[in-house]
Amino acid sequence: MTKRTREDVSRVIKAYDVRGVVGEEITPEFIRDTGAAFARLLREEGETAVAIGHDMRPSSPELAAAFSTGAREQGLDVIMLGLTSTDQLYFASGTLRCAGAMFTASHNPAQYNGIKLCRSGARPVSQDTGLREITDMLVDGVPAHEGEAGVEKQQDCLEVYGEYLRDLVDLHSIRPLVVAVDAANGMGGHTVPEVFKGLPLDVRALYFELDGTFPNHEANPLDPENLRDLQKFVVEQKADIGLAFDGDADRCFVIDENGDPVSPSAITAIVAKRYLQENEGATIIHNLITSRSVPEIIAENGGTAVRTRVGHSFIKATMAETGAVFGGEHSAHYYFTEFFNADSGILAAMHVLAALGSQDKPLSQMMAEYERYEASGEINSTVADQAASTQAVLDAFADRTASVDELDGVTVDLKDSKAWFNVRASNTEPLLRLNVEAPTRAEVEDLVAEILAVIRA
Repeated sequence: MTKRTREDVSRVIKAYDVRGVVGEEITPEFIRDTGAAFARLLREEGETAVAIGHDMRPSSPELAAAFSTGAREQGLDVIMLGLTSTDQLYFASGTLRCAGAMFTASHNPAQYNGIKLCRSGARPVSQDTGLREITDMLVDGVPAHEGEAGVEKQQDCLEVYGEYLRDLVDLHSIRPLVVAVDAANGMGGHTVPEVFKGLPLDVRALYFELDGTFPNHEANPLDPENLRDLQKFVVEQKADIGLAFDGDADRCFVIDENGDPVSPSAITAIVAKRYLQENEGATIIHNLITSRSVPEIIAENGGTAVRTRVGHSFIKATMAETGAVFGGEHSAHYYFTEFFNADSGILAAMHVLAALGSQDKPLSQMMAEYERYEASGEINSTVADQAASTQAVLDAFADRTASVDELDGVTVDLKDSKAWFNVRASNTEPLLRLNVEAPTRAEVEDLVAEILAVIRA
């Protein structure tokens, strides 16, 4: 085993996953040792198998095979799923009752790859629940396994995954819809045709060819530039709705019939309302960056809103603790209790399609009641001292502050206004992330300018 420093390993093993540049930070040898470390951790907890899936990046099959070798050397059996979306891997982990390893760098550019890990039942693995121990073993060396090696088998779960999702949301009786879908050459091109099979949906495909070099645009719909093609395509095709997936298809962004984006907060609100119609008084999770309209709508529909930190491990843990039926994030991650508390972009899209197809209004009119405020979106600033810059913002707004909480960074509610902002530090980069919400676009723009002037001074 190659000797590694803790600093080198920590650059690749992030807060929630493993990610880095292929050939430099991510190599088959590193991944083989990571597979061995994860397998040893799992064996000590009584797990016996791991399902491995991979996306369409050129490096993914080789890295998945290397991980399998390391896991089997530690006595763990391996189920090779082949091409999968991340939520398809979670489905396999939940239904096969085994751990999971998904090879993807999600929305990152082509030179990156990595692994999203989960325990049996799609339970998340983060620094506090396993990645720290894996880091220790990659630095100190993974002890050799003295027992028998594990065995590897192939298993395709795409068809049963599609059947499972169609059983969760019945779309057979909705009115016919024209659905424009931008898969960004990612895994949405693999899963959408199977999941939407036999439904009253006329799917107009954009960039469905699997190509991990991303020849058309990056598979990151959080960047407005990467939505431009779909926005134009929706209008050209006279589509009822547009769906944009990221590279591993665990996130889905929605475009209305006019080509305008629908905020993930509005999607969280409408899916929450659907769940509350079937689950009276249920708990719904939302992170602290989602619009204030989300807890308002949850309360109006008789539900209990629970606010969490940003990040899937916090959302999933809180869902398990509270028995929540659904959770949503501002980044278009949506979590479902009947999907093992895991996130699925296409399942969220199916709920929106069900709502749209069960009434006659166009999407823009249907969503109007959920879009109550204006928001800045997330704005990143590179800073030398995250804590000092955050304090400078608090000092600048001290006279106008109604309240401050520190659940995740600082969230400031302003006096005599429904405006608020959050400033929080990145876990992995020297960045501060700013989100602002206010009743009007002008208020948002003024606040953003004022706060950034302090942060970037």
